[in-house]
Amino acid sequence: MGNPRWQHRPEGSNWGDFGEDDQLGRLNLITTEKVRQGIAEVRDGKTFCLSLPLDYPGGSQLNPNRHPPVLRPTLRQGGVNFNFRLHDLQAGRPDILSDDLAILHLQYSTQWDSLAHVGALFDVDGDGVAEPVYYNGYAAGEQIRGPEHPDDAGLQERMRPESTSQAGALGIERMAETGVQGRAALVDLHAHLGNARTLVGYDTLMRILEADRVEVERGDIVCLHTGFADAVLAMGGQPDPQTLMQSCAVLDGRDEKLLQWITDSELAALAADNYAVEAYPASGGDACCAALPLHQHCLFKLGVHLGELWHLSPLADYLRRQGRYRFLLTAPPLRLPGAVGSPVTPVATV
Repeated sequence: MGNPRWQHRPEGSNWGDFGEDDQLGRLNLITTEKVRQGIAEVRDGKTFCLSLPLDYPGGSQLNPNRHPPVLRPTLRQGGVNFNFRLHDLQAGRPDILSDDLAILHLQYSTQWDSLAHVGALFDVDGDGVAEPVYYNGYAAGEQIRGPEHPDDAGLQERMRPESTSQAGALGIERMAETGVQGRAALVDLHAHLGNARTLVGYDTLMRILEADRVEVERGDIVCLHTGFADAVLAMGGQPDPQTLMQSCAVLDGRDEKLLQWITDSELAALAADNYAVEAYPASGGDACCAALPLHQHCLFKLGVHLGELWHLSPLADYLRRQGRYRFLLTAPPLRLPGAVGSPVTPVATV
């Protein structure tokens, strides 16, 4: 098996299974039938916003590379275009106008990871040399391009007004184009494990699925409720990293049985209300192993998009009271060509 980008694929991957040039991965499993199944879960007509306010967690202590949104007014003919009185330009006009811009770190708050977010060094050619590649063999420096000098990255005082990075393949816009709407299943880890930091492997997950009679089927989007987003909200925009690092359930990315379950379940995407879905840094392993093994398994090998920092508690409480766990999920990211992640305002309809 091979294609122009790779001669052999990573063990346990599905590269090429959805086509030589596939950029959607497991989203291909959200078929028209899965959308109809999701719609069939709508009984009460009640909706839940599954996004945190996008200025949360607050500050940059959880991740020094990501910063809260900045809002600023635009300009209108040299003036501040906010509470702007149009009669200053056109006598007699009663209009008051406000217009703004945002500086967004796209993975600061509630988000989707695109398949261009995490890749790995892998010998795609069989020549003994590992190369930096992403899902389905799309290559760093070729399809996924970025600058080499720090002056062309981050926020600089004298930023040039043009983009300097581009996911020419696997960008978040590919996900957006699908609509990301289908049937979702909520797994309520918090109801069983509480607020304590718990490393969840296959055995624990299976025990919870059995206790709550949760069945994950091909093409379902799985949402993991841990309570972490509630802990973030309770801190009022001043997060305490030490406390949060000891809070709530996280998946054990080193558990091979858990990773195999993600493969075998054929789930379409995986989202959680915690910071990285999995424990970071992952327990155990050494320099030969991925620091984020679940990210590597999902994004790099399987094409499973990951959602992080979703706000799932109100939905989880409602579903538990109703004795339900499935719902219609609508969660398209921004259709921003070339981006490797995106804020998202997911909507659950029950």
